[in-house]
Amino acid sequence: MSNTPIFKPKLLTCLRGYSHATFLRDLMAGLTVGVVALPLALAFGIASIPEHVATEAGVSPPAMGLFTAIIAGLLISALGGSRVAIGGPTGAFIVIVYAIANKHGYDGLFTATFLAGLMLIVMGVARLGTLIKFIPYPVTTGFTAGIAVIIGTGQVKDLLGLTGDSGIPPDFVGKTQWCAAHIGTINWSAAVLGAATVVALLVWRRFLPPRYPGAIVLLIVATAITHVFALPVETIQDRFGAIPTSLPMPRLPHVDWANVGELIPSAGTIAVLAAIESLLCCVVADGMLGTRHRSNTELIAQGVANIASPIMGGIPATGAIARTATNVQAGGRTPVAGIVHALTLLAIVLTVGRFAAMVPLCVLSAVLVVVAWNMSELKHFRWLLKGPVSDTAVLLVTFALTVFVDLTMAVGVGIVLAAMLFMKRMSDVMNVQAIGDAAEGNGDVATDQLDTRIRRIPEGVAVYSINGAFFFGAAYKLRETLDQLGDRPRAVVLDVSNVLGLDATALHALKELRRSVVGHGGRFVLAGIKTQPMIALAQRGLLDDMGQDGLTPDLESALALLRAWFGDQDGGNPAPAVESNGPACRT
Repeated sequence: MSNTPIFKPKLLTCLRGYSHATFLRDLMAGLTVGVVALPLALAFGIASIPEHVATEAGVSPPAMGLFTAIIAGLLISALGGSRVAIGGPTGAFIVIVYAIANKHGYDGLFTATFLAGLMLIVMGVARLGTLIKFIPYPVTTGFTAGIAVIIGTGQVKDLLGLTGDSGIPPDFVGKTQWCAAHIGTINWSAAVLGAATVVALLVWRRFLPPRYPGAIVLLIVATAITHVFALPVETIQDRFGAIPTSLPMPRLPHVDWANVGELIPSAGTIAVLAAIESLLCCVVADGMLGTRHRSNTELIAQGVANIASPIMGGIPATGAIARTATNVQAGGRTPVAGIVHALTLLAIVLTVGRFAAMVPLCVLSAVLVVVAWNMSELKHFRWLLKGPVSDTAVLLVTFALTVFVDLTMAVGVGIVLAAMLFMKRMSDVMNVQAIGDAAEGNGDVATDQLDTRIRRIPEGVAVYSINGAFFFGAAYKLRETLDQLGDRPRAVVLDVSNVLGLDATALHALKELRRSVVGHGGRFVLAGIKTQPMIALAQRGLLDDMGQDGLTPDLESALALLRAWFGDQDGGNPAPAVESNGPACRT
């Protein structure tokens, strides 16, 4: 087991030899990211929480987003395993948070988030941080693109200022139908202001570095235009009331223990999504700075943040890639910058937070439309569509399930489908081949070498070579090969020098083969076995069954042993019995 501590925050490491110059860089970066994070926190809060749930909770959705950015952002930076990762609410959580809150209310969301925090801590303590990288890229791309589509369609109502007697449905199809049915209620002031904000944000992003807070600048300008010209557009205050100017007191909502089991899958989705997003964020930061994060420490910090956030009236949080990149580009080099970012948001809430209620909802929707566009990763999506059919299938299934069903099922089905296709690929590259057939079609040198070996095979001995991953998905090929054996051979030799690992199914197949051969009076030999297969044989008691003569260091040693057993000499029967035993299993 690794001697690396499970929990060792980067802040403790970075504070050694911390200089005044580094603090000034972190201070400026933290102030910049704090300003950049303000409109995003407001927008993510509004998009994540249905209005009726906000009323039940007694906290407005924009305030929930702000509280999450402050509390979770502070804890993730102070306790995390990355130097510069910024934590808070993100677009990836909007879909799952909205679905949980809409179905189970705020108390249900609190329970799911709290459970997700515990799961993240357990994942970190169990050192599962490195396993997150095994989630296939088509799966992450598929559900990220699906989330982007849902976020984008969810902003159409406020972006265009649509109104209606009935509430907008939470599902993708329902939202699309509702918007189409109410397109006649469009508020042209909101539509023009929102569209102008989208265009301005895209232009700003195209020509100016991310460290310049375009969203906050445009938000201030659009808010000023709205109130100077008295535009008839809905603001945060019109719908949600004033934004609190202080942090709430810690509160533990009522937990319905009868529904906890129903919330566990949703909590698992939050935990897995938080782990993927946060560790991906850390990897991006490492790539920009040439550093190395502590994945298990990061998972534990994410867990603590997701336990504390709902207690303080917040929602789930994770690492935010865009804000992390902004932090690095603005000069942030230690977790102090992330702490300053959280304190900056706190200062805004305590001083000028009341003015945030004047922001038009169409402008916040415009911010989220641009977030959705950036999340879609259209270029990567198209690139995967040009790849292998199996990857395309995983991508499209995950994408479709995310959009039309839910994220929990999308992630689960996507991972299972990708694992099954991976096993299929691995079994395809595994082959069991007769040594005599292996010479066909090879180059002159290889053919000469194999011809020499073939002449040294005693009569009545079948020699096979196994190449590739020998696991449960490929073990059937060995059984198929055995079924093709004609006359019972005096001995069977398996060259396993190209097999690096065996699982239980492969071991069972070898055991059955040996039992069949020995049961008919033949001999069974494994040649060139590697360390892991040898250990696997020993652990299951098969090593003693094989005996000293049943294992040889290589194929040449096995053939020499067989000649000694059967009394055959070099250059004996030139036509090996393997040719009369039926064709080999080809793949």
